[in-house]
Amino acid sequence: MRTSHVLGGALAAALLSLHAAPADAKPRAEPVEWSIGSEQFSGFLVYDDEGDARRPGLVMVPNWKGVNESAIAKARQVAGDDYVVLVADVYGKDVRPKTDAEAAPVATALRNDRPLLRARTAKAVDVLKAQAGKAPLDPARIGAFGFCFGGTAVLELVRGGAPLAGAVSLHGGLGTPMPAPAGAVKAPVLVLNGAADKAVPNEDIVAFGREMDAGGADWQFVNFGGAVHCFAEADAGNDPGSNCRYDARAAKRAYRILDGFFEERFGE
Repeated sequence: MRTSHVLGGALAAALLSLHAAPADAKPRAEPVEWSIGSEQFSGFLVYDDEGDARRPGLVMVPNWKGVNESAIAKARQVAGDDYVVLVADVYGKDVRPKTDAEAAPVATALRNDRPLLRARTAKAVDVLKAQAGKAPLDPARIGAFGFCFGGTAVLELVRGGAPLAGAVSLHGGLGTPMPAPAGAVKAPVLVLNGAADKAVPNEDIVAFGREMDAGGADWQFVNFGGAVHCFAEADAGNDPGSNCRYDARAAKRAYRILDGFFEERFGE
């Protein structure tokens, strides 16, 4: 059963109530911990526990504030009863920025160390696959998506040749010091971008297209007119002077496109 998980808030709740779901079915957000060497990481496995049928899994890399309640809420929105979503921690268990000022240096350090960013994001994929048997997950059907900084992280997975069913970047950065080698891209790619995003110059868009073509990628790029950075995140606010603000129209369309992309990729 496909629910309207592309919609948010009261409307989504009303639509969900129309489905004949078991009375005891409920969304879950279960903590998951893992390690890389001596470093500890902690994320959340998000899914609806209605039924035992195995479903595809998605790694979600949050924006630069990392794992928090907002990230879990976004994971629930996408997961619905269709996916098992791992909210991935790429910062470390004890690194939980509360403000942009706290998040900026942490995210910048990882953006400046792309091998480390790739390794931590790839580990999250392995962690998600390992949840099969603990959650209704099909480990043979795995994708990834991310917001802002998380979109950048997901694109690094793609550049590294990760064998994902599909990968989506929502208003993520496109530039990289480690472009994909020729023929190396294995995962189909969808980029959802704000056409008015000052953080994504046109030269980055052109370079990204050339990189994906050289990498042999099955790729799509969607520009949303008038939208800026953070357009798919309702908690970004709507300050007209900011380059990071929510755009309800673009967000609604973006989530529908994301949903259709993964539906096609997983054959549902």
